[in-house]
Amino acid sequence: MLNPKMEMELNKQINEELYSAYLYQSMAAYFAANNLNGFAKWMDVQAAEEVNHARKFYHFIIDRMGRVVLEAIEKPPLEWDSPLAAMEAALKHEQHVTGRIHFLVDLAREVKDKATEVMLNWFVMEQVEEEASVDEYVQMLKMFGGKPQGLMMINREMGKREDD
Repeated sequence: MLNPKMEMELNKQINEELYSAYLYQSMAAYFAANNLNGFAKWMDVQAAEEVNHARKFYHFIIDRMGRVVLEAIEKPPLEWDSPLAAMEAALKHEQHVTGRIHFLVDLAREVKDKATEVMLNWFVMEQVEEEASVDEYVQMLKMFGGKPQGLMMINREMGKREDD
């Protein structure tokens, strides 16, 4: 059975994960509107991954005899100044999610909820991968300094991403 405070925070995390999906789907639409279909595909796959993360929390709460409470999801931005600005926003968002996951781990320890702590370990390592993946593209975009050839090369690379 879940501690009430833990249950409330896990429900908040479902919202965080669904907002992440909204954000990345909005970024996919931004990239598609700017004919960067590789970036759009990468973000589309990322959005689907975030929905799966939300589902993990959803099912975990149910398995622990908790109550899932879904709240309104905040509207994400629609535009960014550049592909680099969008990817930097994605990195900043992933860092925010990492902070939330670390907060949940600390809370699980505080309320002595070993099952939740163990489940969250997967998310701790997932966030390492998420941040590294986005940061790689941020660094590439910075390296190419907005040159069209570099942007097209990165676009092509991002378009190779397969559904996870």
